[in-house]
Amino acid sequence: MSISEPKVLIIEADTDRGRELESVLRFINYEPVVTADCGRWRDCVDEAHEILAVLVGTCKSDTALENLLREVHDLDPHLPIFLLAEKHREPTVAIEPSSCILGRVEVPAHYTQLTSALHQAEVYRESQSERSQQRPVDLFRSLVGTSRAVHAVRKMIQQVANSDANVLILGESGTGKEVVARNLHYYSSRRNNAFVPVNCGAIPGELLESELFGHEKGAFTGAISSRQGRFELAEGGTLFLDEIGDMSLNMQVKLLRVLQERSFERVGSNKSIEADVRIIAATHRDLEQRITEGKFREDLFYRLNVFPIEMPPLRERVEDIPLLVNELVRRIEHEKRGSVRFTQSAILALCEYNWPGNVRELANLIERLAILYPFGVVDAADLPDKFQTEAVRSQPRVITEDVLTPPPMQYSIDAEPRLPRGGLDLKEHLSNLEVGYIKQALDDANGVVAQAAKRLGMRRTTLVEKLRKYGLQRSDSVSGV
Repeated sequence: MSISEPKVLIIEADTDRGRELESVLRFINYEPVVTADCGRWRDCVDEAHEILAVLVGTCKSDTALENLLREVHDLDPHLPIFLLAEKHREPTVAIEPSSCILGRVEVPAHYTQLTSALHQAEVYRESQSERSQQRPVDLFRSLVGTSRAVHAVRKMIQQVANSDANVLILGESGTGKEVVARNLHYYSSRRNNAFVPVNCGAIPGELLESELFGHEKGAFTGAISSRQGRFELAEGGTLFLDEIGDMSLNMQVKLLRVLQERSFERVGSNKSIEADVRIIAATHRDLEQRITEGKFREDLFYRLNVFPIEMPPLRERVEDIPLLVNELVRRIEHEKRGSVRFTQSAILALCEYNWPGNVRELANLIERLAILYPFGVVDAADLPDKFQTEAVRSQPRVITEDVLTPPPMQYSIDAEPRLPRGGLDLKEHLSNLEVGYIKQALDDANGVVAQAAKRLGMRRTTLVEKLRKYGLQRSDSVSGV
C-alpha cells in the first residue's frame, strides 16, 4: 500500500496562483486538491476527515467567499482554514468568530511558511481529535520519565502502594511529590475512596487543628455550625499532609496522638472518632536538621518515616524533559487551552537549563509558551532570556522540527563535548552525524519513512525533506503503513 500523503484543499479562482501553490505543496510532500470554482468545491471532497486543511484564496465576490467559509464550517466545524492574501492586504470579508480560520498565508507562498502553517493545522487536528474522543487525562498518574531515578521511584510505589504503611515523600519544591502521593493512592486498595490533600504550610497554625479534625458548633468564635475535618473526609481513603515540615510543634503533638491511637476528637467535643485513614506526608525540608534545631518532633518523624521516597530534582533527570514536555502539552490540549510544539534546538536548550523550580517551573513555561505561540512551533530563540546561551543564539532557526526525544543520559549539565585540537567544520560534522542516524533509522525500519521518522522523533514530512536534502533514497511503497 502506498504512503498516503495529507491532503490540502486549495480553493483559488486565480488559476496561476492555484498551480503555483499546488507545486509548492507537492514539493513539501502534501497532496494538493485544487479547484477554481468557489461554488463547486464540495465535488472535490469525499470526506472532511481526509482533508488536513483548506487554503482559501480569491472568489468571484466577497459574498461568494463568505458563503464558501460558511459551507466549509458546516461540513466540519473543526476543519482548519488559512486565507491566502497578498502581503499587507487584509481580508475584506466578515469572518465568523466560530470559524476555524487559523491564520493567513501570504502569496506568493514560500515552502517554509506553508510547512509551518500546515504543521499548525496538524497540531490543531490532533488536539480536536483527542477532545472528541474525550480521553481522560490525569497528569502524571503514571510517572513520566525513563530515567533511572524515576524507575526507582516507580518501583518503590509498587512495593508500598497496597500496604497501609505511612510514607514520607522528600524532595525539592516542584518535583512532583503530590504526584507520587496520588500514585500511591491510585494503586492501593483504597483507590475507590477519597484522596484528601492538605497543605500544612498554607494554613495558619491556629486554624490547622480545626481543618484536620473538624469542630462542633460554638467551639470558637465564628464556628456557627459543626464541620467535618480532613480526617473524616478521608475516612477509608488517603490523607496527604503536604509540607509537614512547616507544622507547628503543638499540632505535631496532636497529629502524633492520632497516628498512635487511630482516633481523634473534633474541636469542642470529647467524643472520640475512629480514623481508618492512610497517612502520606511530604516536605521539601531536611527534617533531621529541623529535629536538631528543635523544630520537629523526633518521635513524629519516626512515625512518618516508615517508608521514605525521595523525588529527584529535574536537573538530575534531564533525559525526562522531552517526555514531560509532551505530557504537559497534552494536558493543555485536553483542557482546551491551545497547543504548542518545540524544535529540537528548543528541547536541547531546555535540557541545558538548571531548573531551580523543577517540574512546576517547566509546567509554567509550557503554559506561557502556549499563550505566546498558540498552535505554533517554538524554537530555542523564542525561549525566555534565561534559556539563551551563546550556543543557542548561534543556532539557525528550523521551523519544521517536532519535539525530539534525546537519547537517555546524553545530556549532562556538567559535561561538554571536546573540540579536536585541529578544529573541525561544525556544519559538515553535524550533517554527517544526521545522515548517519537517518540511515540507521531507515535500516531499522526496513526503509519505511513513517517508522523511521518515529524512531528519530520527528514528523514524517520533516524526514522526507532531509532525505531530499541529502539525496537519500526513500521507500514509497510499503505494506502496513
